[in-house]
Amino acid sequence: MSASAPASSPIPSRTAGATPKASPAITPGAASPGASASLGPGTAALKQTVESVLKTVVATTPKPAQDALRSQLVSAGIPASAVEVSASKTPTGLDVDAIETAAKLDKDCVMGEIRDGQVSVSVLPVLASGKCFVGDSH
Repeated sequence: MSASAPASSPIPSRTAGATPKASPAITPGAASPGASASLGPGTAALKQTVESVLKTVVATTPKPAQDALRSQLVSAGIPASAVEVSASKTPTGLDVDAIETAAKLDKDCVMGEIRDGQVSVSVLPVLASGKCFVGDSH
């Protein structure tokens, strides 16, 4: 039975350890002086739209499906061709820890993440591939 208690202990420690790592990964676009100061009005408006949509979605569904999230972003006026959304399920059918989305405008990617019912949004540069995500997104 003492094996159960140690198994429970590492989870909060791991979660606590993951939180600081997650914050820097989310904040560079928002925290870098150049990124914040150089947001054009279109990117600022897109960031507000993405954040508003994600907060509305998470209020009713803390773990939204990929297609539902894409649909909400497109319904908010973001062109479908500019939206990228990560998978909401693993290949084995489990829920992912976080679902991420990106909306591209010119040379900016407005990146949004839903993790544990919380929304984070930042702005990063478009990748050399012309996309916001590395790899596949639907």
